[in-house]
Amino acid sequence: MKSSAISVGLAVVIALIGIIGYGSVFTVQETEQALVLMLGEPRRVVREPGLHFKAPLVENVEYMEDRILDFDAPKEEIIASDKKRLVVDTYARYRIADALRFYQTVNNEVMARQRLSVIINSSVRRVLARVELQSVLSGERRGLMQAIREAVNSESTKIGLEIIDVRIKRADLPEENSQAIFRRMEAERHRDAKEARARGAEEAQKIRADADRQKVVLLADARKKAQILRGEGDATRNKIYAEAFQSDPEFFRFYRSMEAYKKSMRGDDTTLVLSPDSEFFRYFGDLAGRKDGASAKPE
Repeated sequence: MKSSAISVGLAVVIALIGIIGYGSVFTVQETEQALVLMLGEPRRVVREPGLHFKAPLVENVEYMEDRILDFDAPKEEIIASDKKRLVVDTYARYRIADALRFYQTVNNEVMARQRLSVIINSSVRRVLARVELQSVLSGERRGLMQAIREAVNSESTKIGLEIIDVRIKRADLPEENSQAIFRRMEAERHRDAKEARARGAEEAQKIRADADRQKVVLLADARKKAQILRGEGDATRNKIYAEAFQSDPEFFRFYRSMEAYKKSMRGDDTTLVLSPDSEFFRYFGDLAGRKDGASAKPE
């Protein structure tokens, strides 16, 4: 009986030692950090991964993420400085930098995301309200995102968060404005096309007028050169005729008469009404130019 009681007591002691030993250690993973609380009061933050010790029963551990987290903020409609409305979709990357402040202000990630959404929304509105719509859609966008990140980071440190980056995924006009702007852009493009066509027609008219002018000048030049060449040709021809006449007058007269026959007797229906004794028929006789009545008379 006594031995049985001792065994039970020993088992109880071992159980208590096991419970106390199990409650006095905790493990921190590489992706997390731990906040040790004593009766609900924060004591220390453990960021080193591995096995750690705590006071059993009176201390407990709250685990938090130590990795960089993503947050996709809801779309918000803002008004730029030029009174243009814009729907902005942003996202942020953050980490829990101060576990103690995080626990004291928001306690968990759900509340942290709600607070972060409000901070990002207000920061985006505050920064973009100072610039025009064109700046958001141009190369100045990088500088604006940097300003938004700094503004969000200055507020998020109050709840123990460190903002790694803030990006504008999309910046669109509201649907009702998009159609009106599209119609205005379409009208502007039609106007630009009309102006371009008008300028093209004007240039074409100038080119055609210049081409016509050049054509007249070229034709006049060509006619002038042709007249000069024709005159020079006629002069050369006359010179040759004169030289031929001087060297053999009889042959020259014969040649000119042949040319006259050729030009005047073209075709099969040529009719000449001339006297047989005419000088025109001089070479219809013998080669010496003597007129033969029988042969001189045309049939």
